[in-house]
Amino acid sequence: MAAHTDVIPHHGLSIPGLYRERVSRTPSAPAYYYYDQQSLSWNSLSWLQAHEQVSIWFKALSEEKLHCGDRVAIMLPNSPDWFCFDLASMALGLVVVPLYINDRPENVAYILEHTQAKVFICQSSFYHDKLLSLISPLDSLNRVVIADRSTEQSADPRATSLAEWLPDSGINLPDKLPAAEDLATIVYTSGTTGRPKGVMLSHGNILGNSAAGLAAIPIFPTDLFLSFLPLSHMLERTAGYYLPMMAGAAVAYARSIQDLTEDLATIKPTILVAVPKIFERLHSKLSVTISEQSALKQRLFSMARDIGWRQYQYQQHQGNWHVDLLLQPLLHRLVSRKVCARLGGKLRVVISGGAPLSYEVAKNLIGLGIMIYQGYGLTEASPIVSVNRIENNRPETVGSLLSGVQAKISDNGELLIRGPNVMLGYWQDAAATSKAIDNQGWLHTGDTGEMRDDCVCITGRLKDILVLSNGEKISPTDVETAIAADPLFEQNLVVGEGRPYLTLLAVLNPELWQQFAQKAGFSPDDLSLSDEKARNLILRRIEHCLRNFPGFAWIRDIHISNKPWTVDEGFLTPTLKLKRKNILSALRDDIERMYQT
Repeated sequence: MAAHTDVIPHHGLSIPGLYRERVSRTPSAPAYYYYDQQSLSWNSLSWLQAHEQVSIWFKALSEEKLHCGDRVAIMLPNSPDWFCFDLASMALGLVVVPLYINDRPENVAYILEHTQAKVFICQSSFYHDKLLSLISPLDSLNRVVIADRSTEQSADPRATSLAEWLPDSGINLPDKLPAAEDLATIVYTSGTTGRPKGVMLSHGNILGNSAAGLAAIPIFPTDLFLSFLPLSHMLERTAGYYLPMMAGAAVAYARSIQDLTEDLATIKPTILVAVPKIFERLHSKLSVTISEQSALKQRLFSMARDIGWRQYQYQQHQGNWHVDLLLQPLLHRLVSRKVCARLGGKLRVVISGGAPLSYEVAKNLIGLGIMIYQGYGLTEASPIVSVNRIENNRPETVGSLLSGVQAKISDNGELLIRGPNVMLGYWQDAAATSKAIDNQGWLHTGDTGEMRDDCVCITGRLKDILVLSNGEKISPTDVETAIAADPLFEQNLVVGEGRPYLTLLAVLNPELWQQFAQKAGFSPDDLSLSDEKARNLILRRIEHCLRNFPGFAWIRDIHISNKPWTVDEGFLTPTLKLKRKNILSALRDDIERMYQT
């Protein structure tokens, strides 16, 4: 018997309109799960209970005397407070500006000033104090709400605690809600280079994208999402918040990345939306665990992975039946089921997006029973452009286009898209808007790609192409993704612009590095790689990762570290993408040493 769906038609609706329809349809159904730090337990909210909370936030915002179209900013972790602020603001016709909770104060202040935000809610008085000198001159900012419920007197006269700001009871949302074509949110791009730009998305942009996503991968009222990517990221906001609302599925808010393993085991979600770094870490942890087992267990693991992948290809009509497949049920019970249990044991769909996922990592995890479907998108597209389908999953691609989305490849190899998901433009930046969207409505993604059997393949970034001193060109993203398939390399960045050959900056997995060094007979404390044997062994390992690349794409030297690149240092965006310019600048001397010989 097919599972029952309950998808709300989105045409003509705004986001608060969708929410109101969901509450009306399934008031007693579970909507959200969250961890209460006071009771140290998981609590739940039905759609009606969630609505009662939103009405309280709606009343608080109503008393701020705001006007339709005013901007309000939110910098909170994923939680009921996040959706309450979001939905209450939109019901008033306000434009929500989400901010990353781990973003740098200077960036936050810039966005608050650029959008002329009237209300700003942040997580803690500690962070507010860090921001105070930067936001004090902002005349447009009328109210600062501090969510940690601190009652300490703030030096900022605009500041109040959330407990003081929220009234005891709420008021009904208005009958007249925003139109589908109205501006819903301004989302600032992560900014790997330069100042971030504010992407303007309408209610219709986002809900049309949610509906197209549901048409690609069905979601049921019985499904449960685990939300841990920040809601300030459009992938999580569309695919992990509005899309489940449209489908009537429930969402559980993970406590943190550090608690993710435990939360997966407790919540047992059926749907997970994540970025490749999560799968690379899982792949790395599995490699460490298996490397410590007996030879027999290592052999069983390899058989389970390889035969599981062969079984999957056969089910997908991408491979032929083989006698080895008779072993798959036994290997699943002995190995794969235990791996899946680490993720809760009930995952039906795992979506990977936001950056390229290594084919080898995807293949290995799918072989172990973790159903990963890679997709592609960008904030300017609300954000989903394409995704693999359950019945046709090709992890070497990012899937076929969503319904209503068109694509073409320009003469210089750039992927262009057009459709109802394309942004309204960049906030207060007409020049950047006209550069991004041409006069025929094509959005220039900045990514290079090609179409293979109706599937999109991303081949690199238009501006990230490295040109060696001999004129050879290579996409660093392709090389870095291939190297990331080896769990020894936690992070890596390819260097080579204007140089005679490629070199690599890498952060190593400390446990695997210890094992690798001890097995090879050299000290793991020697990160300078002064031992020529050690250097050659690592370069040989990289060479294996790049065996399908042309010779000029091979790495000739490497600088390693055991200190991860972090957001706080300015080496990563809040979505964990490398800030190449900052890393290259910080490690300039180490890079020069690699080219002195």
